[in-house]
Amino acid sequence: MADVAQLAGVSSQTVSRVSNGDAAVVDSTRERVLAAMKELGYRPNSAARALKRGDFRAMGVITMGLSSTGNVRTLEAIASCAAREGYAVTLIPLDAPTQDNVKGAFTRLDELAVDAVALIMEVHLLDTASLTLPPHVKVVVVDSDSSGRFPVVDTDQRQGARTAVRHLLDLDHRTVWHVAGPKESFAAGHRAAAWEELLLQEGRTVPPLLRGDWTPDAGYEAGLRLADEPDCTAVFVANDQMALGVLRAMHESGRRVPEDVSVVGFDDIPDAGSFIPPLTTVRQDFARVGQLCVDAILRELRGETLMGTTLVPTDLVVRRSTARYAEASPQEG
Repeated sequence: MADVAQLAGVSSQTVSRVSNGDAAVVDSTRERVLAAMKELGYRPNSAARALKRGDFRAMGVITMGLSSTGNVRTLEAIASCAAREGYAVTLIPLDAPTQDNVKGAFTRLDELAVDAVALIMEVHLLDTASLTLPPHVKVVVVDSDSSGRFPVVDTDQRQGARTAVRHLLDLDHRTVWHVAGPKESFAAGHRAAAWEELLLQEGRTVPPLLRGDWTPDAGYEAGLRLADEPDCTAVFVANDQMALGVLRAMHESGRRVPEDVSVVGFDDIPDAGSFIPPLTTVRQDFARVGQLCVDAILRELRGETLMGTTLVPTDLVVRRSTARYAEASPQEG
């Protein structure tokens, strides 16, 4: 800094003011300082400036892992929105959603100096009263619940599930079977609850619930069981990956989709339109979830107190895996 000041013919304090973007510096002086910086290859120490200001321009993201489509796309959206706001993102993936792991992740992020943390936590953990988090860290939760302790941004899981089930009922199916996600999943719980509530509301039989782990293999196993159910004509699957497995099982079992069985997924992954047949599914707006998460973080950093849950609506994307139910005519004697 002293070398820059000497070359530009100014004081070190003026160099510091230019480095910090002080608008009070005269333009001609700023240009001389910037030219001297360029000539000498001087770069301001952003870490030192952050420590001085207490503003690191960095967000932490703690997520259960990167195998889930929803987690990856939400993370991508948060990172893109944060970058547009001039923030870097530090990622801490967890191999298991335990209280100790979450606390350890916060400790690690505290050492890495971030201004706030987004928690992508699809399991029921943050609504556990015994989990304590650092009081000085700004937190926004995605895809979970926090018992009112932190602001939450999430897809409207129940609305999406109701839309899927309503679509199948409107196609004259007598009832709808469901392949749910893992029992510990917050999103899977909301989707399954909405499925059951709508069937009961419409006076329809609620079939036994089948459960998977979000993978195509789990969907395939569930699909084989459903293919043996002669009364199964419509299936709502809790995500597109499991729906892919259901489609394969139906094909191998000789049950045609959609002529014999209609199938609806959830997520609208990029490949959903290339399934055979192209999958009708519920589209989540991950970009909007990421934007609202970053917006909430920035508002907290400005001193606003945020609470409650912000829900992002879904859309039903109708493709060729669903069709109107036509009851088979009795065989002529």
